[in-house]
Amino acid sequence: MSSEDVRKSVKDYIWNNFMFGRLSDDLKDADSLLAKGVLDSTGVLEMMGYLEEHFGVHIEDEEVIPENLGSIDNIVTFLHRKLDIQAEV
Repeated sequence: MSSEDVRKSVKDYIWNNFMFGRLSDDLKDADSLLAKGVLDSTGVLEMMGYLEEHFGVHIEDEEVIPENLGSIDNIVTFLHRKLDIQAEV
């Protein structure tokens, strides 16, 4: 799966499940999902479930940090790391 495919999938999920009528221009890929009010603690859990199910990765508790899940850019980078690690095993 290409980086753009991953990005599109993540953005589509966020748009369909969390944006609730906001304009797509309201959220840039580098914006904090928490600071922008897109995700709350329950939303983070929903996002984790989606990432695990859709991309076949397992997210450890210690990986649930803003550096991994705080923005679309961070999620895409995190997924590529996870997918590369799992492909090597």
